[in-house]
Amino acid sequence: MQPPLVHLVGAGPGDPDLLTLRAARLLQLADVLVHDRLVGQGVLELANPRARRIDVGKAAGRHAMAQQQINELLVELAAPDRVVVRLKGGDPFVFGRGGEEAVHLLRHGIRVEVVPGITAALGCAASVGIPLTHRGLARSVRFVTGHCRGDEALELDWEGLADPETTLVVYMGTAQIGEIADRLIGHGLSPTTPVAVISDGCSPAQRVVRCALDGVAAVPTGGRPTLYVIGRVVDVVDHEAELVGVLPIDPRLFEVAGHG
Repeated sequence: MQPPLVHLVGAGPGDPDLLTLRAARLLQLADVLVHDRLVGQGVLELANPRARRIDVGKAAGRHAMAQQQINELLVELAAPDRVVVRLKGGDPFVFGRGGEEAVHLLRHGIRVEVVPGITAALGCAASVGIPLTHRGLARSVRFVTGHCRGDEALELDWEGLADPETTLVVYMGTAQIGEIADRLIGHGLSPTTPVAVISDGCSPAQRVVRCALDGVAAVPTGGRPTLYVIGRVVDVVDHEAELVGVLPIDPRLFEVAGHG
């Protein structure tokens, strides 16, 4: 008999239409569903109605369950005759601590299947018409997290991140975005660098605010999950529209498949 198996599944950025077919099938087969706070309600509604559901979501200052407890829970739930789905917002291996969970399971002799999901950077940028790379403007893209552990300082490669030809995407950065902006400007990035502040991305409540880097700290988010896209690509659609003599393009015209 093979060892038990746990599926680490990416739920994507919120819209159920952005799930992979593999993820949707596993949700329908699940006996146990261990899910995060940022998983969209529409995604959860696709799950087997008889599945046991365990919410282990984390929010700033509030953890339903600590990470080590989640790791141990997955080990306890794993069984040869049980379909265990660990459902994580976005992609399990992009700031989702999926690697920690996979390693813990493997150390206990439990097999792991990882089902990738569309990470927030890709889904949110697409939904408002921002190409993360664009010839002549951005040769590379970098994903960073603004989350700090405890009282630790936010230590990032500021010199590398301040490259004007790199698109920077900041996850979990609301509490630190003022410091992030100051450090980037201090390392040479122009204060007028465009920024897109995308809250509740890929959901009916999605909201996008475009601003300059030196004003990003003043943009209210209302405590909603927020992603920051920093770089010249933020304005590329409007810029190209101006070059061909048409009106600037309203980002609300953009859709992610199934989401408007």
